[in-house]
Amino acid sequence: MDLSNSNTAKNLEAAFGGESMANRKYLFFAEVTKQLGMKDLSKLFKDTANQETEHAFAHFRLMHPELVVDDVDSLTEEQKKSIAARCLELAVEGETYEYETMYPGFTEQARADRDGKAEEEFKTQEEESREHADMFRKATHNFGLLTSIEHHHARQYTVALEALDGKTAPEKKASDDPKTQKWICRQCSMIYDPVAGDPDSGIAPGTAFEDIPEDWHCPICNATKKTFMPYEEEQETAVAA
Repeated sequence: MDLSNSNTAKNLEAAFGGESMANRKYLFFAEVTKQLGMKDLSKLFKDTANQETEHAFAHFRLMHPELVVDDVDSLTEEQKKSIAARCLELAVEGETYEYETMYPGFTEQARADRDGKAEEEFKTQEEESREHADMFRKATHNFGLLTSIEHHHARQYTVALEALDGKTAPEKKASDDPKTQKWICRQCSMIYDPVAGDPDSGIAPGTAFEDIPEDWHCPICNATKKTFMPYEEEQETAVAA
């Protein structure tokens, strides 16, 4: 069935998004209720999250029938490679949209909201407006951080896609200069750049990772400093004269 450019295709995409969001939301609720000591309620949320995943998968299979594998043994190596490549292409497409369009747009909107609506409320309800301004400032900062994360994810998928075609992965190396060496969170891929620092957490620009206090946490996922590792960046290939 050809669903291209149909309302059903749009509805499937919306349904997939809704079920996917429900899955992550219920997993979050499961974690919260687990912390509260409500094991039965936590299990209910987790079980429901798994069911929402199955719903989302069912929608996605209809959206992308080229990825449905009924009998893996009947596939040639070339067919397997083609399916894997399509997965990577879709992943690159999604991550690129996030770092090029979605998060930069969110960043600008958050900045605009902070300067506009929050400032107006400040005049009538000072404390509430201050809280809103802090919230929007934090959102602006986090969206900016997420932009680099999604760029990193997209690049990883691109390298994996190129590897399927036999291309050698580019050489990566950590910087020898602590003032420029970036560090990446193993839990969420947030990248700490010493040039920018983390002003929202009291870390001034130009602060090397080693000089950050040990009680500092990842501004995205709240992981500890020990969760970070040196970020290896691709080396530029020298061009022969």
